[in-house]
Amino acid sequence: MKPQDILLLLKIISIDDVTWKQKNVAEALGMSQSEVSESVARSKYSGLLDPKGKKVMKLAFIDFLQFGLKYVFPQKPGPVVRGIPTSHSAAPLRDQIKSSENYVWPSGTGTLRGQSIIPLYSSAPEAVLKDNDLHELLALVDALRVGRAREREIAITELKKRI
Repeated sequence: MKPQDILLLLKIISIDDVTWKQKNVAEALGMSQSEVSESVARSKYSGLLDPKGKKVMKLAFIDFLQFGLKYVFPQKPGPVVRGIPTSHSAAPLRDQIKSSENYVWPSGTGTLRGQSIIPLYSSAPEAVLKDNDLHELLALVDALRVGRAREREIAITELKKRI
């Protein structure tokens, strides 16, 4: 598994259409078509995509996110920068968790200052500007990567609703 595999699987969930095309998804995510193709192959092999490579195996993916993500793709908050809100600083968690700390993906187009969180994939901050559902899913995933126990618990509950 590579970080872009998680991004791709979340995008497939946000599209919610089994007729999605690799070319369109590659453009939306700022990836090359070959990266998407390789990611699909890895995700099929790992059992996170169905054998046709079009549908996310939801229970397996939730298990991976809940129990493996923070170990495979760990992240610690970095210096304060301007960026795009993530984790508990973005919807849907910002309404449920009050914190004086903000977490952001570093980005010149961002509107919030906070501790930097390196996104799973470099093009993720730009991709979420075009897809609010993907932004929410990635923010929840970041809460699993950097959050405390309470934040992770709320995030997994929200992910289960959306996936």
